[in-house]
Amino acid sequence: MTSLLVTGGAGFIGANFVQYWARNYPGDKIVVLDALTYAGNQASLVPLASHPGFRFVHGDIRDRELVTKLLIDDKLDTIVHFAAESHVDRSILEPDAFIQTNVMGTYDLLETVRKVWLERDAAPSTHRFHHVSTDEVYGTLGPDDDAFTEETPYAPNSPYAASKAASDHLVRAYHHTYGLQVSTSNCSNNYGPYHFPEKLIPLMIVNALTGKPMPVYGDGSNIRDWLYVEDHCRGIDLVIRKGRTGETYNIGGNHERNNISIVREICSLIDRRFEHDSGLSRIYKESPPASGKATDSLISFVKDRPGHDWRYAIDASKIESELGYEPQEDFESGLARTLDWMLANEPWWRAVMDGSYRDWIDTQYETS
Repeated sequence: MTSLLVTGGAGFIGANFVQYWARNYPGDKIVVLDALTYAGNQASLVPLASHPGFRFVHGDIRDRELVTKLLIDDKLDTIVHFAAESHVDRSILEPDAFIQTNVMGTYDLLETVRKVWLERDAAPSTHRFHHVSTDEVYGTLGPDDDAFTEETPYAPNSPYAASKAASDHLVRAYHHTYGLQVSTSNCSNNYGPYHFPEKLIPLMIVNALTGKPMPVYGDGSNIRDWLYVEDHCRGIDLVIRKGRTGETYNIGGNHERNNISIVREICSLIDRRFEHDSGLSRIYKESPPASGKATDSLISFVKDRPGHDWRYAIDASKIESELGYEPQEDFESGLARTLDWMLANEPWWRAVMDGSYRDWIDTQYETS
């Protein structure tokens, strides 16, 4: 039996991972530690309320005393470290929070783990600290550049990416210096259930359903590799169980798309949903299809953000060949599942999109 501490487990990927792990390893202990900042939502963990091995702890990864107590009292032998500030726009406007959480938070967590797992007589005989990172640490790619591999030099271009790069280096250093049993995964853009609506796909869906402008940076030509969140969880599972200690694995979806094509695909999908379900027009009266208009009438192009990376692409051949990883969702099926979840879980995203947050979003995307 594994006993996990999942940091940031009330966030988007963390909550999906916790639910994935509980389904696949029902006998394991799962402790979620989350500070419940704006992107953390305890409602995302409601499906685990009756799970006998699950418990939630409201706290900060920088609280060494609390983390020490959890590691000892719950006899935890595995950490999956999701906790991070992750929105690039926010990192440009408010970089301090990213340095404090992503860099200092990871450092505090590593120091606590080192003292409990490596210096105590009752330390677990085997342990794993798995660090979840991003492809943004590698910088940007041109149209004909090869995809990022685990050997690609780091070249972060935003405060967010730089803070994640720093945390990656700290994890590596604690393995090589102290012998901490670590692994790191760098993933491409995730999407799926419980996605906080400041990121491209959930924001476009929410705005389309509520009749708000659908803001696209620049001309929408920026390209990302898209990874359905459950496929990401599956990849992390493989790394934890089968991955080599001290190694980094890139996890990708093998689905490159530019932003404007993503937005137009969302519009088409929503138009088709309204066409086949007349009840949606009664629920979402402000959405264009409710009055016979096309959803893409909401698309608006806005001023590009500073230092906007043009293309990310992941080469996932290492995890595929070593661990047998293969995404199970293509982009079309994953997007359809995401929209279905959003339509079925309106109370969740309505609660997230409260007045203060809606005002913040609207100030960031002044249409042009």
